Amino acid sequence: MSDRGASGVQVALIALFTTALVTAQLTATKVLAFSIPFSLPIVGSELILPGASLAYALTFLASDCYSELYGRRSAHVLVNLGFAMNIVLLVLVWATIAAPAAASSAVDPGTFAAVLGASTNVVLGSLLAYLVSQNWDVFVFHRLKEYTDGRALWLRNVGSTATSQAIDTVIFVGVAFYLAPELLGVGSALPPSILLGLGIGQYLLKLLIALFDTPAVYAIVGYARSRTMAGSTAGAD
Repeated sequence: MSDRGASGVQVALIALFTTALVTAQLTATKVLAFSIPFSLPIVGSELILPGASLAYALTFLASDCYSELYGRRSAHVLVNLGFAMNIVLLVLVWATIAAPAAASSAVDPGTFAAVLGASTNVVLGSLLAYLVSQNWDVFVFHRLKEYTDGRALWLRNVGSTATSQAIDTVIFVGVAFYLAPELLGVGSALPPSILLGLGIGQYLLKLLIALFDTPAVYAIVGYARSRTMAGSTAGAD
């Protein structure tokens, strides 16, 4: 095995996963709207989704590649450490918001808090959705790998991501915009029609990304394995 090649790919996947995860947490509060050239039931001709959807979808690309290359146990470790780092991120952001601002600060403290300080309902929804959906993604990925005897990488990539993204969408939208406001009194509960549109828009974009990222998964996995084979050949020589 080529230690340089293997460790380089592994570190790159961890970096991609962590960067996308942090970005998703910081962009969760902005709501995006994408116009589409046709009309769909419920959502019409506009997809509405949280800003975190774009970055969060990349975490599944990274975790699927990591699962394929380094195994189920290592992938679960990556996911659960990512959850811990998410908590660290929130603590650091909240601590910075609470700290006194200098008079010369270029950014107004209220604006800073409004942009970076995710509301309690969004934090609860995103953390719960992440923990459940990412671990489910790893579980399904390896069940499909066992079922197909290691063949059809595309099937486990799309299958695991499609189901885990559905779980993520239901939990995040349901908790952040309905259950937390109704049960805990944090945030504002959205009407069912808005919840449904928000969930469908978010899931459709994530599913589209999962379908189109399959070539990237093959490329990353193929490159890592070619490096491993090259290292093994060099060692034999």
